[in-house]
Amino acid sequence: MFRPLRLVAIAVFMLVVFLAVPLAIKAAGRTDFYYTLSSVALLAIASSGVWLMFYIGRINIGQGAFALMGGYVSAILVASAGISFWLSLPLAGLFCAAVSVLVGLPILRLRGVYFAMVTLVLTEVARLLALALPITNGAKGITSIPAPGGIAAFGVTLVPAFDAFAERNIAFYYLSTIMMTLCFAALYRLVHSRIGRIFVAMQQNEELASSMGINVPAMRILAYAISSFLGGVAGAIFIAIAQSIYPSSFTVNDSINFMLNCFVGGLGYVFGPMLGTLVLYFGWDLLFAIGQYQLLIYSGVMVVLMLVLPNGLLSIRFHSRRRSWHKT
Repeated sequence: MFRPLRLVAIAVFMLVVFLAVPLAIKAAGRTDFYYTLSSVALLAIASSGVWLMFYIGRINIGQGAFALMGGYVSAILVASAGISFWLSLPLAGLFCAAVSVLVGLPILRLRGVYFAMVTLVLTEVARLLALALPITNGAKGITSIPAPGGIAAFGVTLVPAFDAFAERNIAFYYLSTIMMTLCFAALYRLVHSRIGRIFVAMQQNEELASSMGINVPAMRILAYAISSFLGGVAGAIFIAIAQSIYPSSFTVNDSINFMLNCFVGGLGYVFGPMLGTLVLYFGWDLLFAIGQYQLLIYSGVMVVLMLVLPNGLLSIRFHSRRRSWHKT
């Protein structure tokens, strides 16, 4: 895509997300739709972390563990320690990144299905820990989590308290979409930087990359830490919207869905997780009217999609420019 077209696409995206959608919702009177779109944005953020692991050649099915972890860290800091949500948000992400470094040191040496199976177990381990640890309040979870407060500097209110909004979901919509925009912008910049090229080299041949002087283990840890940070941040905002968290807030099914979002959108494209999340989320809801055949048809469509478009939906547009996801 030429640079002017890229700028136009970015401008259109910003106008649609931050202006056209709110106006359309206001005209339709469907303010509940803000919650749906906020969920899509947050799921896309968590899925983008899974996508980054695909980018270095690892199948990560444990993102639900870090979303749950991030949610609990934020909930404990806000509800128990009285810390501002805005401070708890990066702390939740950093905590998940730190844990991922400790977990990643032994497991990132594994490849293929072995790494995938270990990460799949992580989500269940996180759920069991949440049930067992006193600080997470077991099966009762943590409830009545205060809404995000305001942000002020030099007497000027930069962000109003969310309780001040007549419809709080509007505030969460803007928070979620802004975070999604920042996340994917940063991810796009990352994969088009020198580090991104190193990630591609690792995905194609780790031994060759290592022979060229690349510290492969350190790069693996870096990618896993970023991936987990994104999962933790998404989980923290989810919990702020729900104002409660339980051990079952994120399960193995969520981890698998994060992975499917990447497959459907396109593993070779930075914005694949965003499109995949949008399509799968609304696709599932649209099939709800079918009733008992919802899961059957949904699964059938997924299988057909994987067979016809193995490089995801975005490969339709860019098929002639990028023949495989390895070249991104």
